[in-house]
Amino acid sequence: MRYAKPKSIDEALALLSEDRWRMLAGGSDFYPAQGSRPLRDNILDINGLSDLRGIHEDATHVVFGARATWTDIIRADLPPAFASLKQAAREVGSIQIQNTGTIAGNLCNASPAADGVPPLLTLDAEVELRSLGGTQTIPLSDFILGNRKTALRTGDMVTAVRVPKAAARGTSHFVKLGARRYLVISIAMVAARVVVGQGGTIEEAAIAVGACSAVAVRLKALEQHLVGHPVASVREIVEAYDFAELSPIDDVRGSGGYRRDAAREIVCRALAGAAASAGIAEEVAA
Repeated sequence: MRYAKPKSIDEALALLSEDRWRMLAGGSDFYPAQGSRPLRDNILDINGLSDLRGIHEDATHVVFGARATWTDIIRADLPPAFASLKQAAREVGSIQIQNTGTIAGNLCNASPAADGVPPLLTLDAEVELRSLGGTQTIPLSDFILGNRKTALRTGDMVTAVRVPKAAARGTSHFVKLGARRYLVISIAMVAARVVVGQGGTIEEAAIAVGACSAVAVRLKALEQHLVGHPVASVREIVEAYDFAELSPIDDVRGSGGYRRDAAREIVCRALAGAAASAGIAEEVAA
């Protein structure tokens, strides 16, 4: 077993090219997954990489450093389209976990119930990967491949999560259903982002559901159905939708059928919250 705490991204990438490592950042998933078993893997501790911390904008994107914490996101001055991401950040464990858990760790852990994924999907987020061979950016929807599976290759490191400014339009809302109010794994969760025009007509919609499939998914067909319709008709449209994209399982938190029914309801509530933030008074969730 080796332990390394690089002082630069280049040093980290050089180490990643030499051997297989388990990455340690916030540790909020790392240590629970380890349990009482002795450490036998090489540990690459990236907590010394200050360049991976922080949130900034460039000409085309809002950029979240891989080590940006949920508390960083909560405190950041972001447009209304990011409200669902901030709400999800407040749902990630306790305040102590929010202070240490990172946005990239949430994605790399690739849990079907990862709170940050649905809001980022509605924002067309991209994952920036670096290796000694260079830098590439791939859509988040292509990065998480399944339960605990990602597109990370040997030698790759996530260095940022990038949101195109073109997708950061409108208002958004996040709804999480669990067995209790706090410190809970989702039964189902939904992020919704809408652009509402004059007269309350939906001009753009983005909806993502988590914890109801191996990977959180966008409901793109439903999004298309909603465009051009008034906010007041949202519930009718959602209730007629078949949610074929979802493949919920039965487990101790709920049955697959319950998850599908719950997803339908909280999609309505998430859309209602996003519309309310846009100043639309119609009650979608009634």
